[in-house]
Amino acid sequence: MKAEFIVSDMTCGHCVQTITRAVQEHCPGAQVQADLDTRRVVVEGAGSAAGIEAVIREAGYEVRAA
Repeated sequence: MKAEFIVSDMTCGHCVQTITRAVQEHCPGAQVQADLDTRRVVVEGAGSAAGIEAVIREAGYEVRAA
């Protein structure tokens, strides 16, 4: 599964770390790539896009599918 998200309030390295950690706790082994300039997060691995979106939201971020 590959899913892309826009995280509008991801603004720094700490945000990237928090999102990456939350996604990888939900989907161990998931590959997470984040681009601060575009505020885009790409996740490759097991799990559903809806589940990953919910995890990012629970971590405190505004998120929508890209």
